[in-house]
Amino acid sequence: MSSASLAASLLVGLTRLITGVQVRWAGCEPRVCQRLYYANHSSHLDTIVIWSALPSALRNHTAPVAAADYWECSRLRRFLAREVFHAVLINRGAGARDALARISAALSLGNSLIFFPEGTRGNGATVGELKAGLYHIARDHPMIELVPVYLQNLNRILPKGEILPVPLVGNATFGAPLPRVADESREDFLRRARAALVELGDKR
Repeated sequence: MSSASLAASLLVGLTRLITGVQVRWAGCEPRVCQRLYYANHSSHLDTIVIWSALPSALRNHTAPVAAADYWECSRLRRFLAREVFHAVLINRGAGARDALARISAALSLGNSLIFFPEGTRGNGATVGELKAGLYHIARDHPMIELVPVYLQNLNRILPKGEILPVPLVGNATFGAPLPRVADESREDFLRRARAALVELGDKR
């Protein structure tokens, strides 16, 4: 077993142990196909929890879209991002066009992605407005499934600025793929995509 494979197995087990995450598939099944898993964002645990919640057959072909400045600031994070997650690292100072190009390149290889369309971490209580990037990805890649994922309690398990986790139970709910609507405006699409996340949270 390679060092990356060993690290992945250890990380999955450790994540499930620390967060006690309860995974629920509501409206879709964990099947092998190309998807964009888009989620609310309130904790540094979010990426790892979604990735760890996927069965290995899906996890091996799913990469998070992540901020380069966070994941490249230490040797361990750099190893995880590059060798374990195979993350699509985005330079937040490079602009939206460069970010979308990197995401499109990853999707063109057949990968599934984990994406946080709010663009920044929220407070964990509400879902913020979604940025236009999700709309452009959906428009440019009409064949991929857009699966909303609602995360709960992760900001309480690892509050902002803390290092040690709090022993609480987290939740990750995978919803039904967002239906495609022909000739939908950006505003209507983003409103509908956000509503799908909010609805998953309301059902908890």
